[in-house]
Amino acid sequence: MTSELLDQALVEEATKKSGLIWAGGPGAAARPLWHVWHEGAACVIGDGPGEQPLPGLADGVTAEVTVRSKDKGGRLVSWTARVVELPPGSEAWQAAVADLKGKRLNAPDGEAMTDRWARECRVVRLEPTGATAPLPDGSLAQAPLPSPATTREPAPAALGRLLLKRRKRR
Repeated sequence: MTSELLDQALVEEATKKSGLIWAGGPGAAARPLWHVWHEGAACVIGDGPGEQPLPGLADGVTAEVTVRSKDKGGRLVSWTARVVELPPGSEAWQAAVADLKGKRLNAPDGEAMTDRWARECRVVRLEPTGATAPLPDGSLAQAPLPSPATTREPAPAALGRLLLKRRKRR
């Protein structure tokens, strides 16, 4: 087996098994994206109300994708992808959406979500080009993006005592 075939097998298997991938287009920071592996590519949906943002993933650009281990969370492989946006209602779009629909958790509109996706969202295929990047030495950790949902306040001083009391009662 050639090195290229081994790389393709690693990309496919790792991406299939991982719940999240990190992807970003040119000039955009990579973001975690939920996805499905469908017909040789990672398919993602986003850029609509209530859906994940797709940073720089425009039709025809090249994106960098990093796949993590589902159990340990460490990087397994980084690969280059060609971004292909699927036109809503096309045969390829319908096939990808059928798989994505099964993986979408907590959709606010249930069965009507595919209609909403067709109107308001983009479905993007990240097709492996065959090029894998060597894993860098050291950490690629970055500071979290600013969000009103996070705070950096110390835990209340009495929290330890309260938790200890609960354990003693049991």
